[in-house]
Amino acid sequence: MVRLDASDLATRLGREAEAVCRHYLDAGRRQGNYWQVGDVRNTPGRSMFVRLKETAKGPAGKWTDAQSGEHGDLLDVIRESCGLTDFADVVKEARTFLSLPRPEPAPATKKRASTPAPSGSAEAAKRLFAMSQPISGTLVETYLRHRGITALHGTGNLRFHPRCYYRPDDHGPTETWPAMIAAVTDLRGAITGAHRTWLAPDGSGKAPVDTQRKAMGNLLGAAVRFGIAGEVMAAGEGIETILSARQAIPHMAMAAALSAAHLAAILFPGDLRRLYVVRDNDPAGNGARDSLVERANAAGIEAIVLSPVLEDFNEDLRRLGLAALRANLRVQLAPQDVARFWLEAA
Repeated sequence: MVRLDASDLATRLGREAEAVCRHYLDAGRRQGNYWQVGDVRNTPGRSMFVRLKETAKGPAGKWTDAQSGEHGDLLDVIRESCGLTDFADVVKEARTFLSLPRPEPAPATKKRASTPAPSGSAEAAKRLFAMSQPISGTLVETYLRHRGITALHGTGNLRFHPRCYYRPDDHGPTETWPAMIAAVTDLRGAITGAHRTWLAPDGSGKAPVDTQRKAMGNLLGAAVRFGIAGEVMAAGEGIETILSARQAIPHMAMAAALSAAHLAAILFPGDLRRLYVVRDNDPAGNGARDSLVERANAAGIEAIVLSPVLEDFNEDLRRLGLAALRANLRVQLAPQDVARFWLEAA
């Protein structure tokens, strides 16, 4: 059964071979129908070749390292590039990657492609995400690292746009700033909206504009998701807050609802049994916490609140450090989740 599962996963990964390489082997680059990199552990170089399209020589995703003689498929790429040892963890990571939102195919006709989407609509959000690029090596990565966030696994729903439109008000001139674009998805993984965080030109912080963050599309019940939610997940407001919590608990599925009001209304996956509410230390955060706990309990879901020491978990990470953040979160987790997620993070 496991072998069949592995074969199916390898086939599905092969259909998106270039996306897999860009995500896990970002030290390399495309050369014709191959991805070229130093080795399967993502070392810079040119000795390993990954086939990006099926040919008479074999299926997409197969690779060979001309120097070491190693060869394998994309599951091996995920295992080695992520440093995983347990096959179950490789399968989990592969499924997480396959669940990430992908840009939708271009419309079939030129007429449809040139039709502008209504401003602020879900369709406009999908197009904005499709026009953006992966964050590796961009100002988004620089910005997040300035916020103390270095664990960027499973962040394929975050992208970078170098010149994202910004309008101070309905009548002001349109400006362009670099921006972090986040895909807002429903429980099925379909993009329903997008969130923009405009950045400073050097990525050192947010852009010097009045409204530094703005969402578009259909947001109610949806979220920016990291990982595949099973019986346990965490949910909070801001993207940076959730990414900070993932620094301490990297293998727990988490979701950023983008505001206190939307956190209170987030939808629960069908198999969810325990929800961690990642709260901010402010009145809005308290209100969202109370509403979400009440809704979860009514649905038969255990709700546990995770509270920061300072204003939010990103401030804890930046000012107190990762060790203090981990210590604070560990004592708030259910004992079974300490055993489950802390051993995985170790």
